[in-house]
Amino acid sequence: MKTKITLVALIILVSCKQKTEDTAKQSAFPIIGTWKLLKGTLVEKGDTTVTDYTKNTSFIKVINDTHFAFLQHDLAKAKGVGFSAGGGRYSLKDSLYTEHLEYSSAREWEGNDFKFTIRIKGDTLTQTGVEKVEKLGVNRINIEKYVRLKN
Repeated sequence: MKTKITLVALIILVSCKQKTEDTAKQSAFPIIGTWKLLKGTLVEKGDTTVTDYTKNTSFIKVINDTHFAFLQHDLAKAKGVGFSAGGGRYSLKDSLYTEHLEYSSAREWEGNDFKFTIRIKGDTLTQTGVEKVEKLGVNRINIEKYVRLKN
């Protein structure tokens, strides 16, 4: 009987410790989590395009302590649009967030680094930066506003 009580106490202790470590990591790195894109603004060659990601598109970004991944899905099921995804390693120093895109359904974007300034206020993440892919002729400002998804 003592062995069973000791085992139960050990399991509770370990699970509390893990929860405390997860909470500590979350507060140390507030960017870690799952984020839903609400609005994207692209500024390219003087033209501004604003996309509302709450209507016909679902876009999430998942960030852990070393990697990010994004998934975009067309909810309107339009032909040729469908699904896109990508991810890779990232670095974060103060408010400078840099994504190294290692994997992408748009293969020509792979191998590029994208630097953003991030701001987290409550459950809102805003990232602003320049997307530049010389071989594609892409050079634009990208501003994205996300909300943290709850468990």
